[in-house]
Amino acid sequence: MKNDLKYRDITEKIISASFEVPKFLGNGFQEVIYHRALAYEMNKAGLAFAREIEQNIFYRDLPEPIGTGRADFIVEGKILVELKAVIKLEDVHLAQVLNYLKAYRLEVGLLINFGGKSLTFKRLIV
Repeated sequence: MKNDLKYRDITEKIISASFEVPKFLGNGFQEVIYHRALAYEMNKAGLAFAREIEQNIFYRDLPEPIGTGRADFIVEGKILVELKAVIKLEDVHLAQVLNYLKAYRLEVGLLINFGGKSLTFKRLIV
């Protein structure tokens, strides 16, 4: 049920901000251009986020991280946002986000693709 979605209010703001980007840019740009444009739109929407910062990677129940990785965005400290600029999202992209969520100990992620004819996104949970 839609009302039961975890962090629904935040993910809706992120998705809404995402749709603003291709209205202006369209498709065909490198991923980094969409990162910068989405950062602008999320800031405009009042969302707190960190972009491409080192995130601790956890393994199983170990209390200490085993390394670090870089997430495209962590929004409000709760939502992982991974961007792509590919013609079509593939299963490997979905697996990547699910693996990131598990390793970063986050529950909700958005996979957003700016590379197709129109914006597509997937909401993922672990």
